[in-house]
Amino acid sequence: MTGAVFGQVSVTGTVTDEGGTTLPGVTVVVSGTTNGTITDVNGKYALQVENTNVSLDFSFVGYQKQTVSLSGRSVLNVTMKEEKKQIDEVVVVGYSAQKKATLTGAVSPVNISDIDKRKVSDLSQALQGQIAGVQVTSSTGAPGDKVNIRIRGEGTIGNNNPLYVIDGVPSRDITFLNPSDIKSMTVLKDASAAAIYGARAAGGVIVITTKEGVKGKTSLDVSYYTGIQKVAHLPKMLNADQYMNVVEQAWNNAGYTGTNPYTADKGRSDFANTNWLDALFELGHSQNAQVTATGGTDKLQYLLSANYYGQDGVVVYNNDRYQRITFRSNINANLTERLRIGSNLQLSYVTQDALSSKGDEPGIIRHAMLRPPIIPIYKDPSDPTWSAQDPFTDLPFYKNKDSFESNKYEWTQNPIALAYFTDDVRSYYKTFGNLYAEYAFLGDKSLKFKTNLGVDLTFSHNKAFNQNFGDDDGSGSSLDQGLGRENRPSTLNEDRGEEITFTWDNTLNYVKDLGKSSINALVGSEFITNHSSSISGSRARYDYTDKNFRYLDFGGTQYDVWNGGSAAEWALFSLFGSATYAYDSRYMVTANFRADASSRFAQNNRWGYFPSVSAGWKLSNENFMKDLTWLSDLKVRASVGQLGNQEIDNYAYLTLLRKSGDSYLISRYGNPNLKWETTTQYNYGLDLGLLSNKIYFTADYFIKNTTDILLPITLPSIAGDVSPTYVNAGAVTNKGFEFALTLRNSEHQFKYNINLNMATLNNEVTKLHPNLPMIINAASKGVARTVVGQPLNSYYGYVMEGIYQNTQEIQTQLYGTANPTAQPGDIRFKDLNGDGIINDKDRTFIGNSIPKLTYGMNLTGEYKGFDLSLLFQGVHGVDRYNDGKKIVDYDTRPFNYTTRVLDAWHGEGTSNTIPRVSFTDNGSSKISSVFVEDASYFRLKNVELGYTFKSLMQRSNTFKNLRAYVSAQNVFTVTKYTGLDPESTDLIDMGTYPQSRAFILGVDVKF
Repeated sequence: MTGAVFGQVSVTGTVTDEGGTTLPGVTVVVSGTTNGTITDVNGKYALQVENTNVSLDFSFVGYQKQTVSLSGRSVLNVTMKEEKKQIDEVVVVGYSAQKKATLTGAVSPVNISDIDKRKVSDLSQALQGQIAGVQVTSSTGAPGDKVNIRIRGEGTIGNNNPLYVIDGVPSRDITFLNPSDIKSMTVLKDASAAAIYGARAAGGVIVITTKEGVKGKTSLDVSYYTGIQKVAHLPKMLNADQYMNVVEQAWNNAGYTGTNPYTADKGRSDFANTNWLDALFELGHSQNAQVTATGGTDKLQYLLSANYYGQDGVVVYNNDRYQRITFRSNINANLTERLRIGSNLQLSYVTQDALSSKGDEPGIIRHAMLRPPIIPIYKDPSDPTWSAQDPFTDLPFYKNKDSFESNKYEWTQNPIALAYFTDDVRSYYKTFGNLYAEYAFLGDKSLKFKTNLGVDLTFSHNKAFNQNFGDDDGSGSSLDQGLGRENRPSTLNEDRGEEITFTWDNTLNYVKDLGKSSINALVGSEFITNHSSSISGSRARYDYTDKNFRYLDFGGTQYDVWNGGSAAEWALFSLFGSATYAYDSRYMVTANFRADASSRFAQNNRWGYFPSVSAGWKLSNENFMKDLTWLSDLKVRASVGQLGNQEIDNYAYLTLLRKSGDSYLISRYGNPNLKWETTTQYNYGLDLGLLSNKIYFTADYFIKNTTDILLPITLPSIAGDVSPTYVNAGAVTNKGFEFALTLRNSEHQFKYNINLNMATLNNEVTKLHPNLPMIINAASKGVARTVVGQPLNSYYGYVMEGIYQNTQEIQTQLYGTANPTAQPGDIRFKDLNGDGIINDKDRTFIGNSIPKLTYGMNLTGEYKGFDLSLLFQGVHGVDRYNDGKKIVDYDTRPFNYTTRVLDAWHGEGTSNTIPRVSFTDNGSSKISSVFVEDASYFRLKNVELGYTFKSLMQRSNTFKNLRAYVSAQNVFTVTKYTGLDPESTDLIDMGTYPQSRAFILGVDVKF
C-alpha cells in the first residue's frame, strides 16, 4: 500500500550472456518510458519502478533486445542472447542506411573491433587484410607517408583512389582521421552500391561514420600506448675485407692491364669497417594518447574526443618524425519529436619531417647500401677539413679538391650526414565537419527530409632548407667557390596553400513496411564547390644557416630568387535517386540513378549519367527450404551499373597559353570533346549462413570495364612545342572472384571469431589510341609499359636463362653476332626469335606489377579476462623491379655489394644464376628478368594480447573498464623478395624506407 502511494518499488538483478559471463553496460529501461539505468561492472542493476506489473527492456550492442515482464517480481535476472542472424543489422550505404538483409550489391561492412586491435597512425592501414578485393599498401615505412587503397584493382591509367564519405561529406583523404573515433566503415565495391555517388565512384567508395554521444551518465574513456620500432629484413652487406676482395676481383675480371690498385690498398691504416645500414637505423618510438567523453539525455547527446599520436622513425637524428593532434566534437539534439539537428566538427594538425624514403634524391637508404664499408662515418678531428658543424666524411679519402680517390671508390653520399642535415617539414591544418537538420513527416515519421552542409578546409605549409655541406670538389658557380659539394649553395624552398570544399546535399527518404512489402526510397541533390590557391618562394646563399635564420628574408636577393602563385577551382552539381523494394523478405530489387554536371568538362559533355540496378533472391525464406534447419541464410545477388571518374586536371578541355617575350604562344591545345571515364561493372554474388550464422560465407564474381580512359597524346611537330592533349581513348578490364568466410562461437566461456578473405584479380588493357599504342611509365625509368593485351604497367625486357660458362657456349648461341662482346660469366639472355643475335627483338613482358591474389585472416579469441587477436595478410602473383639489387650487386662502379656476390660466377660450373663481378658490363646494363623479382609475401601483420581486470573492477566503483595489452606489428614476413620491403607501391624499388617491426604496450580505462 505504501508502495502504491509513493510509486516506488525497487527491482534488482544480474544480466549475463549465454556462457554465464556478466555483462556490464547493458541498458535497462522501463518499457514505454525514459526511466532506466545500466548494469555495473558486475552486470548488476537496480531500478525504481511504479509497480511490479511493468516490463523492462534490455539492450546491448551485439545482443538481441529483450522485453521481460516483472509479473510481480522484484528480482529479475536475464540471460541475453547474441544477435546471430544479424537480419536487422543496418548498414550505411550512401545518403541513407539499409537493412543488411535487403542488400543486393557487393557491400562489405568492416569489423570495427578488428580495426581497434591495430595500433596504426593512418586509418587506411587498419583496413589491410580486412575486406576481400580491397588491397591496402603502404608506399613506404616512413612515418606519415601515403597509403594506397585499391578496390577491385587498377581501373584507369589516371587516378584510381576511392572516394571516402565521412559523415556524409565526401573527401579524397582520410589521413587526418583518428582511428579511435570511427564507429562504422562500409566498402561499396560494385556499381549498384556505389552508383549513388556517380561521377566520383569509379575507384569504389568507403563510407565512414564517426562515433556519436549516447544518452546516459557521462563516461570518460582514456587510453594510452607507447611502442618501439626496429627495422627487420635488412640485406647483409659486405664488410671491409670482403669488399676489398670483391672489388679486386672485379678489376681483374674487367680485363684491365697494369697493377691492380685494390691489391695495393689492402690493409690500409685509414680504412674503416663501417656497417652503413646499422649506423643509419636506430630504434623508433611511438606514442598515442586518447581521451573521449560522452553522455547525454533524451534531448541532447554529446561526444568530445581528443587525440595525440607521435612517431619518431627508425632513421637516426629524428628528422623523420610524424605528429598528429586531433579534436572532435559531436552534438545531436532532438528539438522536437520530429526535428533533429546536429553538428560534427573535427580539427586536426599534422606535421611530418620528411626524408627521401623511396630511393629518390638524395636517396638516404639507397646510399647506405652503396657506400663502401672502408669509408668511416666521421672525419678524424685532426683532419684540417673537420669542423664541428660538419664532422662527416664525404668524398672518399678526401685530401683537397685536387686529390681524392673517386677513381677507386665511387662518389656516394654519406647517408648519416644526409639524415643529419635534412630539414624538410610539411604541416597541415584541417577543419572538417558538417551541420545537419532532419525533419520527419507523416504520422509514422516514415518520410524524412535532411539537409547537410559539409566543409573541408585545409591549410598546408611546406618548408625545406637545403644546407650546404660536404667537401669542396672544385666545381660549382664562381659565386660558390669553396663550398661543399652537397646543396651548393644553401637554399630555402617554401610554399603555402589553402583549399576549401563546401558540400551541400538535400535528401528526402521514405522508409515503410507494408505488410510483406518494404520500401526504402530516396531522392536528393548535391552541390560541391572547391577552391584552392598557393604561393611559393625560394632563395639561395644564406650567410647564416642557424634555425632562426631559415626564412626567406635572410636569403640572398641578387641571384636565384624565385616566387610564384596560382589558384584553381571546380564544382559539381548532382541529382540522384535510389529505391529498394523487398517482398516477403524473399525478393528484393534496388535501382540507383545519378546525374552529375562537372566543371571539368566542356559544356557539351558536362553532364554524365550513372544508372545501376541489382536484384536478390533469399532462397532460405522459401517454403521449400524451411525444413533445412541448419541453413540460416541463402541469398543470390546480381547487379549491373555504371560509375564515373572526373579526377583529371581542372582545365584539360581548354587551350592554354604561355608568355614568350611580348607574345603569347599556345602551350597546350584543349579538347572540348573530353568526356567522362566510365566504368561498367557486373557483379554476381552468393551469401550463405549455416548453424544460426555461426558459419557465414560470401562469394562474388565481378567484371569491371573502364572505357573512355583519358590519355595524353603528343601532337605532331608541325603543331609546335606544345604539351600533350588529353583524349578519350583507352579501355581496361578487371575480372575476379572474392570470397569471405566467418566462423564464430560466443556461447561458451571461450569465445572466438575467425574472418578469412581472399580475392583474385585479372587486369588487362583492351584498348589504346592508334597514335599511342604503347605508354612507357616515366616513373619506372622505362622498365614498365602499358600495351593492349597486357596488364597495366607490365615489366618489359630481356629474359635471363643462365650464365655463359665458356667461350664455346657464347659462340654457339650468338652464331649470328659478329665478334660478340660477351665473356664467360656474363648473363645469358634468351634468344626469343632464334636469330643468334640478342637485340630489341628479344625483349618481352617479364613481370606483372598488379597482384593476382590478395588475402587476409583475422583471428580473435576471448577466455575469461584474456583476449587474443592475430592478423595475417599477404599477396601473391605480383612482381617488383628491384633497382636496388641492380645498382648494389650488378653495377660496374665500386659500390658496396650484398653477401650474395660471394657466390658469383668465378669459373666454369661455379654459378648459373649470379654473373661474374666486373667493372665492365656483364649484361646487367640491360633491363631484364634478372631484376624482376617475385614480390609475393605472407605476413603476420598484427598480434595483440590483452587482459581485462574484472576482479579489480568488481572491487572498485571508479572503473567501468580496465584493460592492459601488449601488441606487435610486422612480426614476420615470408617472401622471396630480396629488397627491403616487398609491400612497396612503386613500380621500381630504388631502396625503399622499410616497414618496421613494432612492439607496443598500452592500457584502456573507462570511468
